[in-house]
Formats: sequence, C-alpha cells, structure tokens
Amino acid sequence: MSDDEQTAMIRETVAKFVDRELIPLEPHYLKSKLPGSAHPELSAEQRKRLRDVSKELGLWGLDAPEDLGGHDLPTRTMAAVHEELGRSAVPFVLPPDSPNLRMLQAVGTEAQKKKYLQPYIEGRMASAIAISEPGAGGDPAAMKTRAVLEGEQWVLNGRKIWISNARAADFIIVMARVGSDQRQGGITSFIVEQATPGFIIEREIPMLGGGSTYEIVFEDCRIPKDSVLGEVGKGYAPMQLRLRTRRLEMGSTCIGITKRALDMLCEHAKQRETFGVKLAERQAIQWWIADIATRMHACRLMVREAADKTDRGEDIRHEASMIKVFATEMAYEACDHAMQTLGALGMTLELPLNALWQKARLMRMYEGPSEVHRQSIARRVLGLRGG
Repeated sequence: MSDDEQTAMIRETVAKFVDRELIPLEPHYLKSKLPGSAHPELSAEQRKRLRDVSKELGLWGLDAPEDLGGHDLPTRTMAAVHEELGRSAVPFVLPPDSPNLRMLQAVGTEAQKKKYLQPYIEGRMASAIAISEPGAGGDPAAMKTRAVLEGEQWVLNGRKIWISNARAADFIIVMARVGSDQRQGGITSFIVEQATPGFIIEREIPMLGGGSTYEIVFEDCRIPKDSVLGEVGKGYAPMQLRLRTRRLEMGSTCIGITKRALDMLCEHAKQRETFGVKLAERQAIQWWIADIATRMHACRLMVREAADKTDRGEDIRHEASMIKVFATEMAYEACDHAMQTLGALGMTLELPLNALWQKARLMRMYEGPSEVHRQSIARRVLGLRGG
C-alpha cells in the first residue's frame, strides 16, 4: 500500500469516527460551556466510549514507534488525522499526544521509554509540559525555575504557568535552568511525576472557550538523578522539536476548523434569503467563500510540504512558524465570517461555531503568538542572528 493510499484509508476512518462519535456529542459539550452550567464537558461514560471505539478502530499510537506497539505513520498521514479531528468542537486526543511523544522518543533513555513512553502510547498514562513562567512566558533567557543536583537527587524550585492538562497528567516534562547560564545552554528537561512532594498545583485558571490551564509551584521538589530527559543543559533543542511538532499539528487542526466553518457558512448561505435574494448570491459572501477556500488549499499544501520534510529529517522551524501564523489566522477569520453570515444564529452558544472560533483564537496565542513568529520569520529571511 502506498503512503497516499494509507493516508486516504486512515483519513476515512478518522472522518467516520468524528462524524459518528464526536459531532453527536457537541450539543452535550456546548451545554457544559454555558454560564452557570454544572455539567462536565464529557461524562466518564462518554470518554470511555470514545477511547474504546477509537482503540477498536486502531486509532491509538498512530505515530508511535512500532517497537513500542505503535503504527509509526508518516507525518503527512498524521496531518490528515488532525485535520479530520479539527472539524469537531469536542476536545478529544487520540492517545498519545504527539508532541510529548516525539520529545520522549528523541531523547528518552531506554528506562524512561519503558516507564513512561510505553504506557503513554498504550493510553495508560497522560502527560503535560511546563515551559512558560509568570512574567517570562516561554522566553528561555528569562526562565527562573532552577534545578540543583544534591547527591542522587535533583531539587527543583520555581513556578510555571499556563500548563494544560496538569491535573490529569501522570507526569509532567518540566523545563528548568541548571547552573548560571542565562542563555539556552542551561535549560534542562526533567520528568516529574504527579505525586512528588514539593510539586504543587497552585491554582486552576479558566481560559477562553471554557477550558483551563494551571499554575504550578515547585518547592524543594526532589526527583531522582535519572529524571533528566536528555542531557543536562541541552533541553532547548528537544523542546523546540516538541514545539515544531505541535505547530505542524495545529496547522492541520486549523484546516479542519476552517472546513467546518466553511461548510456551515455555505449551507446557511444557500438557504437564507435577504430581500428576496439568497445570501449565496451576494458578492460579499461569495468573496468570503472564495478567500476561505483558497487559503485552506494553500494551508494544506504548506502542511504537506512541511510534513514531507519532517519525514525526511529536515529542519522545518521556518515553515512551522509560517504555518502557525497562517493557519491560526485563517481559521479565526473563517469562523468569524461564518458567524457573520449566520447573523444572530452565529452569535449563539448553541452552535459549534463559537467554540471553534474561540479555539482558533486561543491557538493564535499559545505555542508562540503570531507576532513572535512573524519576527522570527523576518529575521531568518533577513539573515539576522536569533532568527
């Protein structure tokens, strides 16, 4: 079977899963986001069904290494997977989450892979990553969380913020500085298990769209010497690998969001009449449709090229920044135009459009805001240091 045939087959399977399992759950999910609602996003039974059905369909460990029970699918195929998942407002990740998988796969020891990566691939463990800090964001030069080796233990002290999945994670990859190097050189990755003394979830932070992130404090948090993920002082490169994986994934997700928004826009425009004329006949609506379709096609080509380069082992940091900016702004504007076309109906919280719009807005910020990526792109084109 060729890669294209394999991608088409996996895409069809994921598309059916989204249509049959995720989209029917949207009314329940959207109801949980209404002001004052006490309903959980998804019930335990609903989550269990999603996990069971996706596992029965063979949709676990898609890009995980084969020697650990995965399918080792190419990045282009994974792009198709995330594009289909992006069509639904219901948040569901097929185990495991690819960015942390890539980081563990790239620099984890055999013992770490057995203890963390294997159960992570099998869906028996969840993870998170802690990079940003209050007042510093993701700027490595401003990172203040420190790790000091005392005998056979590392002692972590510091504070992290905007951590997704922190409460549910069995382990968290924590970026901390070792030594006095204020540049990238002192940054080191550590694996910290949830129940470790000195690991404190300080507070839950409500976010746009009804989700949450967390602020975490490390107070003399002692972890084993072998908790280092990779090499001491060389955590920046694998962290960037993880970020590039997420940014490419976000590009695909945004294509899915855009496609759902465009479908809803077109469906309404062909039915709704204003002053005796279908909205689909209005030039303003037609231009929105043309622009959205064109940008979606361009974004899909950008993602495919970057995916192919990734599979060849080439550096895609430049392309990943371009995709991150282009895709998130495309999805945000597509949802906005769809909401405008639907009129008052587009302003309701009963439709998935608002949830998708908020998701796209969040993605314009996390994994690096558009402004930072634009600066990096320009500096690389100009050949300036730090690009």
